Amino acid sequence: MPYPDFSSQDFVDRFHYDGELGALYQRDHTVFRVWAPTASNVWLVTYDNGHDGEGREYTMERDVNGTWVFRLQGDNHGLYYNYRVLVNGQINEAVDPYAKACGVNGQRGMVVDLGRTNPPGWEELMRPPLERFVDAIIYEIHVRDMSIHPSSGIVQRGKFLGLTERGTRSSLGVTTGLDHLVELGITHVQLLPCFDFATVDEASADPEYNWGYDPLNYNVPEGSYSSDPYNGAQRILEFKTMIQALKTAGIRVNMDVVYNHTFYTHSSNLNKIVPGYYYRQDPHGHFTNGSGCGNELASERSMVRKLIVDSVKYWAEEYKIDGFRFDLMGLMDIPTINEIRMVLNAVDTSIMMYGEGWTGGHSPLPDHLKGLKINMRQLPGTGAFNDDIRDGLRGHVFFADHPGFVNGAVGMESSVQCGIVGACHHDQVDYGQMLHSRWPWAGEPAQSINYAEAHDNLTLWDKLKAVQPQATDEVLIDLHKMCGAVVLTSQGIPLLHGGMDFLRTKQGDYNSYRSPDRINQIDWDRKYQYYSVFQYYQGLIKLRRTHPAFRMQTAEGVQQHLRFLPVPDSRMVAYTLQPHVNGDPWETIVVIFNANSEDKEMELPGSDWVIVVNKERAGTDSLGEIQANRVVIPPRTSLVLVDGPSFRQSLGTGGKGEPKG
Repeated sequence: MPYPDFSSQDFVDRFHYDGELGALYQRDHTVFRVWAPTASNVWLVTYDNGHDGEGREYTMERDVNGTWVFRLQGDNHGLYYNYRVLVNGQINEAVDPYAKACGVNGQRGMVVDLGRTNPPGWEELMRPPLERFVDAIIYEIHVRDMSIHPSSGIVQRGKFLGLTERGTRSSLGVTTGLDHLVELGITHVQLLPCFDFATVDEASADPEYNWGYDPLNYNVPEGSYSSDPYNGAQRILEFKTMIQALKTAGIRVNMDVVYNHTFYTHSSNLNKIVPGYYYRQDPHGHFTNGSGCGNELASERSMVRKLIVDSVKYWAEEYKIDGFRFDLMGLMDIPTINEIRMVLNAVDTSIMMYGEGWTGGHSPLPDHLKGLKINMRQLPGTGAFNDDIRDGLRGHVFFADHPGFVNGAVGMESSVQCGIVGACHHDQVDYGQMLHSRWPWAGEPAQSINYAEAHDNLTLWDKLKAVQPQATDEVLIDLHKMCGAVVLTSQGIPLLHGGMDFLRTKQGDYNSYRSPDRINQIDWDRKYQYYSVFQYYQGLIKLRRTHPAFRMQTAEGVQQHLRFLPVPDSRMVAYTLQPHVNGDPWETIVVIFNANSEDKEMELPGSDWVIVVNKERAGTDSLGEIQANRVVIPPRTSLVLVDGPSFRQSLGTGGKGEPKG
């Protein structure tokens, strides 16, 4: 049977519903409301548990704008339920798309009194301070990866509660888990998907691994990270307890969300309730595959947009999530993204929004409507991952042996500069020479998420080894540090992959989304082995957080106060930040990167300089002085220099570098 014209204005006028959907709990009753405009009949089915047994069926009443409703008396907290929908002559049973709790493996929704899922002190929990998006330093983690290694010293290994434990140390004595995050100094964790996903058996004592980009129930925490996946309320309590522990430690919590597709297509809960509505189709009625995962949500349709907006708002309010990273944001339409931004602003303007400014395949959504990197100027308050600086630094992501700026390639300087200026317009950047983009795509620095490594593709360490398999560890460590130094001194928002700060490896696995723990786990013994690398990243983070010159808010400020310096050779980039940028107590800062294998000498804008970053160490303390107006930069070295007078003066005020005014 052909689908109705879901995109017609007539369909929207007749069937768009603005109200609240789902199981609306009250102490003495629950109202169930589901949107199923094409259904002939709908029944509520209740169950005593979330995985077996016969259900009790109640006939729902057709109500306004394509909704069906039923009021069930009593305190129904903990009651499991589904909907049975008669549509096109077929009865389908489906989980409520608005379910806020569910049973094991997400097979049934559950009525929940959310007040009973709050840990003690939850109502008073505040978001850690964040004045500007550019003040963020994001650390991407997978819940299981952070604690599953035998040397983690964590009791609740692989679970939400594992990230609540304090005082944990590895067998070799280094801090792990939550204490590691605090020690490193980052401001935000970015959790790989934590909503209920499909491909991990929550009932298994030894579940298979997955990153979680296979959505099942959008508004329910994943059960495999819970101590009791059979108890719909327990996973909520434990997820909130983890968030509370992170925030209490001063760390904000961002969440990776996947509203571009669902794991199932024809048999998805969405498609069972309203066949064909939630997904884009081609002219022949076939589901399109812009996600590369079999389907793509039609975010431009009013009730799909509502589902996404309502879900994001729910996570922001109920779970106090501080930011959202949108998977394949290029598949979401611009009006939907901007509506999410508007709704989040009403909750808290400091909640972050950013995503992947690309798709996973061809989509029928027109390019001018997509949340692509090239359209970022139409998405104020939303950022995108800067693959220009990623691939410019390390080499093309899809070709393991292709080099970048740090490991042998000539001509990557413009791509690196694009990251340094936060992808904003700058008259000294030759955008025509960039690896991917051909123009400055960000309207402000906060729209550029700068990174050299993420969960996707080879880790930075594995990529560097793939390009130079004969290189010594000493050389590769130098290159790794340079990538980190570029990312953490660039304008925009830096993102680090969990474990990157001690040379995380996945043994060359470039797509570990379902590889076993031995590939994906964070090996805390590497932190001990490469502790000096960890200290280097820790020092770079301290430098960035202490000195606002690295965190300008406007494209105009970057254009005016960041100026590139002449360099004597290719594979070098140098620039100044001055004067007292963004209220920084340091008047002039010089940043130099020499990716060559030889010493390079260059002229400085003046004399009397203090070194705060070199090849071995990074931070805010003096590592030496340069009295002349020339400097020799050793091979594979990053240098950050500060003019001597303002450096010494800042020591008298504590050198905190807080913005003035």
